[in-house]
Formats: sequence, structure tokens, C-alpha cells
Amino acid sequence: MTQPLNVLFLSSEVFPFAKTGGLADVASALPQALKEIGHEVRLAIPRYGFVNERKFRIHEIIRLKDINIPIGKKSAKLNVKSSFLIGDRTKVQIYFIDSAEFFGRQGIYQDPKTKRDYPDNDERYIFYSRGIFEILKRLGWAPHIIHCNDWQSGLVPVYLKKIYSKDPFFKNIKTVFTIHNVAYQGLFPKETFPKTGLPADVFTPEGAEFYGKFSFMKAGIVYSDFVTTVSSTYADEISGSEEYGFGLEGVLAKKNKKFSGIVNGIDYSLWNPDTDQFIPFKYSVKTLDAKVENKKYLLKRFNKKFEPGVPLVGMVTRLVEQKGIDLVIDGFAELMKLKVQFILLGTGEKQYHTKLEALAKKYPDEMSLELGYNDELAHLIEGASDIFLMPSKFEPCGLNQLYSLKYGTIPVVRKTGGLADTVAEVNPQKLTGTGFFFQDFKAGDMVKAVSRAVTLFGDQKSWQKVMRNAMMEDFSWTSSAKQYEELYNKILEK
Repeated sequence: MTQPLNVLFLSSEVFPFAKTGGLADVASALPQALKEIGHEVRLAIPRYGFVNERKFRIHEIIRLKDINIPIGKKSAKLNVKSSFLIGDRTKVQIYFIDSAEFFGRQGIYQDPKTKRDYPDNDERYIFYSRGIFEILKRLGWAPHIIHCNDWQSGLVPVYLKKIYSKDPFFKNIKTVFTIHNVAYQGLFPKETFPKTGLPADVFTPEGAEFYGKFSFMKAGIVYSDFVTTVSSTYADEISGSEEYGFGLEGVLAKKNKKFSGIVNGIDYSLWNPDTDQFIPFKYSVKTLDAKVENKKYLLKRFNKKFEPGVPLVGMVTRLVEQKGIDLVIDGFAELMKLKVQFILLGTGEKQYHTKLEALAKKYPDEMSLELGYNDELAHLIEGASDIFLMPSKFEPCGLNQLYSLKYGTIPVVRKTGGLADTVAEVNPQKLTGTGFFFQDFKAGDMVKAVSRAVTLFGDQKSWQKVMRNAMMEDFSWTSSAKQYEELYNKILEK
């Protein structure tokens, strides 16, 4: 490390304050890992209405009370609150961008009752993005790097270059923009653009205009100093293919040498079967036999019979097309012929809820289903399952396969994105590798891959060797943090 850097990390969700998916876990763990290797890292997140101020000891920063943020012809008041993200070895300051008008709600992006996006999401994240600059100056804290994540902070690099760069306080700041899922782009009608207060040359095909609409994500890509995504294979996929790039492949290809993939890590202080507070029977590479006790416990919780020699296949997932739920539903009858038990925890589109409930009713002895999200149960499924299924249509990085490796829960995954970068194909003869792949997005191919895993499971001595391979892999955040450190320094040197 050449020097300690000031890094401001921006995310619309951070665990444990607000979470819809893996972004929240990344936004919690990476800042802590960067702080551990010597950098001054701070976070800024919207203060949503459901965040418990007493529980998280969130307090107002008096001197930063009531900042006016222009949004089109009106303005809105911004208040700033603060707390700390407290890890095992670190304490990272977190600023809450507070506005009852924009963020005092019970959902992050959607109304929890209607499941529809808030109609003013454009104004909400314009407010958030512009507000960042107003609070930094009042705090008197200038970061070397502002690290933006996904479309919600995509306007930050534009504001820096087009409005704030002439201010001496901001002129040396560089921006990194990380794409966690290019399918979610923050696309709004052209009428949104005037609300930003940005100059007209931003709303052009070379800027943030996207087929007549205004793209927050494209803005982040075009105007940031460097773009990253969450695995090398996903970087290749989204810059080289219309199928994966969702219309932004050309913009990313043009970014060229200022675009790369850095694989996410996981927080082993939270995800470790030797210390996990949510699993009743702790285990490690040396005590693998204890894992089966978790399986018995989980099956009992769902009133299912434990059957020795029958593998338990687990899934913890969002119920959306991307995650390959259609393959599971279409191939379920064939999966059941393999003589497996199956458990799924997830929430998402109503059509999938309905179809999965029908399957659970048809296979009451084999299938356990919980619709919703339950952090404790997610840990227990990892600690109890023998096989973890991730048949994703595309997967930027994926975290569940990384959790599964640590828990000796052998992943069966489609060979795409971060899944291809983090799982190694098992060789049944040499007993090398950590999981099983299938290539084509077809239910039959997925079932064949599960079948190969089930066959190996029948030889417990060989299976435990593969479990140990998986558990000894290291996907801690330290390696990823050092890659980001190297990237930050490279950008600043230029």
C-alpha cells in the first residue's frame, strides 16, 4: 500500500440496515475489508423509514441539518444522520441521507404492499446522488475515491464531472462505478433528465441517453474513471454479448481498458460452519460428521423424515427468471426420480410462488418450501444441505455458491458469470474440484448435473473428499479488497 486512502462507498442498501440482495452484503463487507488493510472508508446510504434508529444508535449530525437539494424547479430538504457499521475487527462510519419525503417509507425501491416500484424513484436517487456532494463539503472530508454501486448512485460521476469539478474541494476526486447486475439499469423517461440540473450534453447517445430514455447506469459507466463488475467472466459476457449486456454491451466494450471484473468475497465472520450462530451443530473440515445433525434438525423443522443415504438439495434464491426457477419447475419430476429431498427458501414473482406451492403439495414427503426471506433459515439450509442448486440464466458473481463451498454443501451450477469463476468441476476419478456444472440453459442438462452429484454422494468417502476441497477454498474479502486498493492507486496515479 502506497498511502492510506479516503474512500467514500455509496450503496442504496447495506446489511444489516437495508437489504434486498447480495449488494447489501458486499456494501457491508468490502468497506470493512478496506478499512482492515489501512484505509479510511466511510459509507453513505439513504435512511429508509424501516431502519430502527434506536437499535442502530443512529443520531443526527446537528451542523448538517437541513441542506436544500434542487430537483428540477423544486428543492427538497436533506438531513444527515450517522452511525457505525461494526464488524469483528472494524468500525466504519456510515452517513444516512435523510428525507421523510423521499426515504421515509417501508420499502427500498418498491411499495411492500403493491410490489410496484415507487413512481418517484428517479427523484429519490437524484436527491441521494446530488446530496452526497453537499454533505461532503460541509463535513470538510474529501475522499480520494468515491466508489459507486449500481444505478442508484450512477449520477454521482456525472455530477462530479459536470457540476462540481471546478470546485477546488472536489477537483482531485476520482470515481469507480461497480455493476452488480446490468439487467437493472435505472431507466427513466426523458422527462426525468431536466430534474437533474445537468447540462444538455449529458442527454446524448455519447452520454446518458439510452434509446430515448435516461439511463442512470449508462451515466455511471460513461462518466466514471473506471468501471468494475463482480467477476471476470461476467465482465466478458456483458461487454461482448447482447444476450448478457442488455443493450449496454457496446458502451462497456468502448470502456475497454477502464473496465474489469473483481470477484466478490464473503464475510467468514458471518458465514462459517465452525462459528455460525444460526446452526445448532457446529462443524469444520475435521468434524464433517456433525453436518448431518443439522440436516436432521432442518428436516424435523419441516416435518420431513430423515432418510440416510438420500441427499438434501437446497436453494436460497430470489424467485425471478434470472435465477433459473423455470428450469427447477420444468425439471422437478425428473429431479424427484433421482431420489432426493428438496428445500427452497425464496421470494419473488407471484407466478413462481403459485407453481412452487403446487409442487410442494404434489410432493409433500420430498419437498420443503418457505416463501419469504429468513436469514436464520438461509444459514441453516447452507449448514444442512448436501447439494446446493444454482441454475442461473446469468449470474454476475453469486454469493450462495461461495457460502456453500465454506459449508461443504456442494454446488451444482450453470457455467456462467461468477459461478464459472468460483466453482471448479469435480473429477470423480481424481476427486479434484468443488462442484458440478451444466452448460446449456435446459432443465434436462440441470437434472443430469444433479444426477452426477447424487451418484458421487453414494460414495461417502469420495463425497467427503470433495467437501473438504470446497471448504478449504478461500473467498475472504481480503483478496478482493487488495485488488480494489491496487485499482484505486492506479486511477489516482493517472
